[in-house]
Amino acid sequence: MHNFLAATMARLKPAILCLILLTGSLVAADKPERKLVRQDEPEYPEIAKRNNLHGEVKLRIWIKPDGMVRRVEYIGGHPVLAESALRSVKTWMYEPADRESTDVITIRF
Repeated sequence: MHNFLAATMARLKPAILCLILLTGSLVAADKPERKLVRQDEPEYPEIAKRNNLHGEVKLRIWIKPDGMVRRVEYIGGHPVLAESALRSVKTWMYEPADRESTDVITIRF
């Protein structure tokens, strides 16, 4: 009987771990987004103007506890618009919080 319980627990450990991780993710997703207090609009690139190019750029941002953007990562969208979006978002300011947070944002041009 002891071997059966040990074998069953060994098989259940990965499933239990996944369940714990998913629960943590759901709790984190329920937290309200940090309020944006300063947002500089991205400059519309000259090449995009000439070619009448419009679109979106998706970015992941890391926000320090003091509200400053620490890191910006390009996830997707039109590459011609990406550099302008990255430069702009680096200057944004969020409300302070107890710890660093991340968010995924979309910039529309």
